[in-house]
Parts: sequence; structure tokens; C-alpha cells
Amino acid sequence: MHPSNVLFQDELQPLSLPVCDHYAGSEKLMRKSMALQQESTTLFDITFDCEDGAALGNEEQHARQILELIDSDDNQLNRIGVRVHAPSSSFFAQDVNIICASRKLAYVVIPKIHSLAELQSAIKAISLQRDFSGLPAIPVHVLIETHGALAQVEQIAALKQVECLSFGIMDFVSAHYGAIPGNAMRTPGQFTHPLVIRAKLEIAAACHLHGKVAAHNVTTEFKDTSIVANDAQRAFNEFGYTRMWSIHPDQIKPIIKALSPRSSELQEAISILTAAKEAAWGPIQLNGRLHDRASYRYYWMVLKRAKTNGLALSDAALELL
Repeated sequence: MHPSNVLFQDELQPLSLPVCDHYAGSEKLMRKSMALQQESTTLFDITFDCEDGAALGNEEQHARQILELIDSDDNQLNRIGVRVHAPSSSFFAQDVNIICASRKLAYVVIPKIHSLAELQSAIKAISLQRDFSGLPAIPVHVLIETHGALAQVEQIAALKQVECLSFGIMDFVSAHYGAIPGNAMRTPGQFTHPLVIRAKLEIAAACHLHGKVAAHNVTTEFKDTSIVANDAQRAFNEFGYTRMWSIHPDQIKPIIKALSPRSSELQEAISILTAAKEAAWGPIQLNGRLHDRASYRYYWMVLKRAKTNGLALSDAALELL
């Protein structure tokens, strides 16, 4: 049997996505991000932005340009998604009708959701356009940035079409109308303010309950990449986020490095899983420590994250996946 069938017999196998989600809005930055994606030795996603990327009055042209870029030969990895306007916007339907006709679109990010019902309606609109275009269903990423979305975050994470929840920290803090100070939008406040901590933990917990990916909010600092790396490490180590937004090309590498498995952990995972496979996935003892299927699942996900991010793996390691 395949390791995934052995290790997740009675449990949901979690999804895995590239650890970095890089946002780009203008034509110049979208083209530059595509070039960077092709040149990178590790894989990251790109999200083209309609919500903040389109100039006022230029929304339709911007959407058509995004469609053209995603379907072009320059999109060689097929890992580009789009953030459409909010469902409450008059431009939401236009974005969906134009861009969701793309044959190479990887996912759709839906912002400003206020309720489960509103999200379900938005997903239905996307599904209808995909059906009309003769294309398969497409994964949906949801921005959790309103009180209503946070209140129903578990039900949102449970939806079949949803594969990722992202925390929109700036809109979330702003929605408290001054009750949360502005410094909670950045480090260290974003990791210490109780209401922000609560939101981050509830999003991460909902994702892990339903096998979805939790994506951490942006770091607005881009000149000092050590701040970006520190934010990514804290998001992973303290809050369980396995993916993070980038808003500047200089943030991509620090995020990937911080959230990808270390070489020592990767080698440990390969050793443990190889021994486990030889033992028919029964309990083993390795280097003075006992391991069983609980630890096998952990190390198998380490290996899977490495593969998802394009890290170089040996043939022996790949056989375990």
C-alpha cells in the first residue's frame, strides 16, 4: 500500500501548498513575479491582485490582462491564482466571468467575506462560470478579515472547495475601530495582542481540523528581511501557519527558507520513514527513540512539504511519497 493510505487510514490527509504566496498587482510587477517564479530553485505561488491592483475605472481591462498573463506561455508552472474583488463589490461578477475562464488558473482568493452564506454564494458563482467554460472546479482561498468570517471560520474551513484560509490582519484590526492599537498590525504587537492572537489561533485550528492550509498575513517591512524571516518563523513555530504572504520580491526567499524543512529534519524524516517502510509501518526504534504511525505521519508531512516547495529529494525519498 502507498504510505499515505497506511498512515492516514482513519484520518484526513492534509493538503499541502507552496509555503510562499507572492502578491502582485501592476503589469510590471506581475510580469516580474512570473520571471522570478521560473528562475527560482524552490516553488512559490503567485497571486495576481484585482482588489488592490486595478486602478479606479480600469477594473475590466486589468482583469483581462490578468487572464492573458495567466494563460500565456510565460506561465510555465501553472501556480498562479487571483484575488478577485469582494463579493459585495460590483466588480466581483466581472472578475469571475473574465478570469475564471482561464484554463491555467490555480485558485481564486475571495476577500471581505462576512458570512458562510456569502462565501457559498460566491463559490457558486465561480463554479457556474467554470461549468460554462467547460473547465473543472477550482480551489478557493478565503481571506478571514471580518468579525463575521472569524465567527464562522470552522464552517468555512469545512467547505470542500476551500483549500486555504489567509488572515487579513490589517482589515481585521481596522474592523475594531481603534479598540486594537495600530501597532498590532506588525511585530511584536501582532504576536502579543490577545484579540489578534485569538484570531490567528482560531484560523489555524480550523484549518488543521479540516486538513486545509493556514496562510499567515503580510509583513509590511521589506527592507529588513530578518524581520520577515522572524515573522515567518514565529507564525510557524507558535501559531501553526505553514504558508505566508509576500508583498515584495525580497520577502520571497526569507519566507521560503523559514517555512521549508531544514536539511537536518529532512534527513531525519527520510531515515525514519525508510526504516518504517522496511518494518511494514510497524513500531521501530531508531537512534534510541521509539517511533510509530503517529510520528510517521509527522515526518511524512515534512517530506511532503519539501516536495511541494521544490526542494531537491533523492530517488529513495521520492519513493516514500
